[in-house]
Amino acid sequence: MNLGTESHHHTLIQEHNVMIRITHSISLDEREIEENFVRSTGPGGQNVNKLATAVQLRFDVRHSPSLLPAVRQRLEHLAGRRLTNEGVLIIIAQRHRTQERNRQEAREKLVDLIRRAAEPPRPRHKTKPTLGSKRRRLETKTRRSRIKQLRGARPTED
Repeated sequence: MNLGTESHHHTLIQEHNVMIRITHSISLDEREIEENFVRSTGPGGQNVNKLATAVQLRFDVRHSPSLLPAVRQRLEHLAGRRLTNEGVLIIIAQRHRTQERNRQEAREKLVDLIRRAAEPPRPRHKTKPTLGSKRRRLETKTRRSRIKQLRGARPTED
């Protein structure tokens, strides 16, 4: 009997420090995420005005110890208007009728955003313009030049 309570106690301690795995090298501590439940504008029937089912998830991008500087920078860029001036990312989920589903959706959105930020952008390879494109460019320049020359060349009548 005593062993059962100890293992139960151990589980409770473990729940306080839950890590959310993003990639093989990035994991977020659940304590870095703040979730507030607010009234939803979406579906819910009579419950929509009584229950706070929408989730407002807040994640401090600028002060998160879990993110590398390059990932942080790309995440701030990807977040766009969802990022406050203080560097806090706000994700709102209110599509579902239950708090739990909205909470899950908000977390999925956060994980997806961080995963996208974790991927380094592909380097751009320099390419030279093709011979055909160079010729076309020069032909249009010559054509425009002739048109403009004709504008100015008006014979004077004496």
